[in-house]
Amino acid sequence: MLVIRAAKLSDLDALIEMARQAGSGMTTLKPDPEMLGQRLATSEASFAETIAPEARDYMFVLEHTAQGRENASIAGVCAIKSAVGLTEPFYNYRIGTLVHCSRELDVFTRMETLYLSNDLTGSTELCSLFLLPQYRAGFNGKWLSKSRFLFIAQFQHLFTEKIIAEMRGYQAEDGTSPFYEGLGRHFFKMDFNHVDGLTAIGKKSFIAELMPRQPLYVDYLPQAAIDVIGQVHTSTQPARRLLEQEGMHYEGYVDIFDAGPVLQGRASELRAVRDSVLATAVLAEEGIEHEETEHVLIANTRLDDFRMILTRAVAGATRVALTAQELQQLHCAPGDDVRTLTLITRKSAHG
Repeated sequence: MLVIRAAKLSDLDALIEMARQAGSGMTTLKPDPEMLGQRLATSEASFAETIAPEARDYMFVLEHTAQGRENASIAGVCAIKSAVGLTEPFYNYRIGTLVHCSRELDVFTRMETLYLSNDLTGSTELCSLFLLPQYRAGFNGKWLSKSRFLFIAQFQHLFTEKIIAEMRGYQAEDGTSPFYEGLGRHFFKMDFNHVDGLTAIGKKSFIAELMPRQPLYVDYLPQAAIDVIGQVHTSTQPARRLLEQEGMHYEGYVDIFDAGPVLQGRASELRAVRDSVLATAVLAEEGIEHEETEHVLIANTRLDDFRMILTRAVAGATRVALTAQELQQLHCAPGDDVRTLTLITRKSAHG
């Protein structure tokens, strides 16, 4: 059985191996034991509420417990950073427009530009989403991605109104970034993976030192670089669609290295915040099945021991029938509060 739970320091070795498989371009998930160890320590302190809300970094793991808890394995990971850019700079390119006009020559031009910005500083960030290849089946990917929205819905007071997600930018088959090769390499004089690794461990001062502050004209870039601005990595396309289904959208901000899009949303407008339901858990009666059930995310309401499962239940019900095993997975007892959200977005809802 699969369960999403708060990550622990004991998950370090599994996450290091997972980060190795994630490959380049995932700045927040690198196989660096010191960095991941610090993140896990921060995550434990976040769930325990022993650090300030704006400093928190909530990491979640998808755990496979089919063989028993003593043989549990980690299948995936995702995270929520409460506020980015408060202790170190958070850079993006904002795509803007400059207009040039000459009445005498009857020439009017609009040109796209890239502005180095810190506009998204302080936003809550969804990050570090990765699922092992052998688990990329059924609803596992959807569930893991959408679990963060249900967590935000339950603990909305801990997060900012602006939610962002930096998506991994497009890479060629050989692993190179056309955008970085067309722009960043001219200023940084090093390989993409080296630059990405430096930012992953918090070394970002070189960005302000080496990148020009004046607007950069997009048309001056090689066509290969222009074509991938705002485009995601091939393996990231499903993740982008899932985020957009939950209320995130692209507003013209991109990563400064690979030009991957930054999706944005307002917490109050997220589907999970609008549509999730606080319900009471009850023990399911054997032999009784409801016909009108669908796949539903169900989470307990405990910050210090947060857990979530995916099961079939009656959508929107104020009482949710759970088996003894499901209650155990949630660390709940009959009568406890749980928060529920349908896995599949209803197209007609609020539309």
